[in-house]
Amino acid sequence: MEHALISILIPFKNTAPFLTECLNSIVAQTYKHWEVLAVDDWSTDESRSIVAAYAQKDPRIKVYTNMGKGIIAALRTAYSYSTGELITRMDSDDIMEPHKLELLAKSLIANGKGHLAVGQVRYFSDQGISNGYARYEAWLNGLTRLGTNYSEIYKECVIPSPCWMSYREDLEACGAFFHDRYPEDYDLSFRFYAKRLQCIPCQEVVHLWRDYDTRTSRTSEHYAQNYFLDIKLHYFLQLNFDPGRPLAVWGAGNKGKTISKALTEKGVPFYWLCDNPNKIGKKIYGSTLLHYEELAGLNHPQSIVTVANEVAQAMIKDHFLHLGHRPMEDYFFFC
Repeated sequence: MEHALISILIPFKNTAPFLTECLNSIVAQTYKHWEVLAVDDWSTDESRSIVAAYAQKDPRIKVYTNMGKGIIAALRTAYSYSTGELITRMDSDDIMEPHKLELLAKSLIANGKGHLAVGQVRYFSDQGISNGYARYEAWLNGLTRLGTNYSEIYKECVIPSPCWMSYREDLEACGAFFHDRYPEDYDLSFRFYAKRLQCIPCQEVVHLWRDYDTRTSRTSEHYAQNYFLDIKLHYFLQLNFDPGRPLAVWGAGNKGKTISKALTEKGVPFYWLCDNPNKIGKKIYGSTLLHYEELAGLNHPQSIVTVANEVAQAMIKDHFLHLGHRPMEDYFFFC
């Protein structure tokens, strides 16, 4: 296993300005036993010819055409051609630190199957990084530093899509790329969680994550907020919800309404809680909003929190602590 082959799956579409930096960072890796499966998702710029030129010089780099359309189909195509025992993803507009593959592979091999190697990331941009991305980076790296990524999985995607590595056997057990649910990286994170792949703590930044106005996560409808909420509720009901316990939804903003409407449509009973005196007692989607103190009268409830305000979240956590409720068992923050 010391020289295990790493398959690097790279979907690409119209990223010609960034591909040279991306591929150069892979060729320069300290770990040399890898293959690149680069899949062209019907590019209309020079992307294909750039990758093809690298493939001519380095037989470890192979380029294919997407068998379908979109990033999931491209990942599926890349995976179908891969032969490595270790699997990782790479975004065609990003950059690897020189020791990334070596660090992740050594970490994964040392810990064995049933584990997931995850690295810290750093955003970079010619236009500067927004406060939102800076906060996400700090939050994500904080989880990765301790290997506690799943502890806040219902908040946001806890596994950076281009900075993980797994054994092929474990990825197969998680359904690999044969699911069609977007956002695909968040969906895969939940499947890692469902199969209890243990995240290995990492103390180093090994991946540089490029941000720019036309990146897919900014422009594609598949990364809109409603898709994230759909995934959260889907996996909560599948993995953590106990139908024998009363369910409470906190918050009557847009996210709270979206979750409450979805639960109503699925026929899942719940109590709807808030602290807004203008909403308490009103009925929305057939459910009457109650004061949050009603939670204390419920028998061993579970709670979904859709309140985004950090001050309010801190108060809600204090309330849960007072009631003896535990995170990821009794309450789940969806934002």
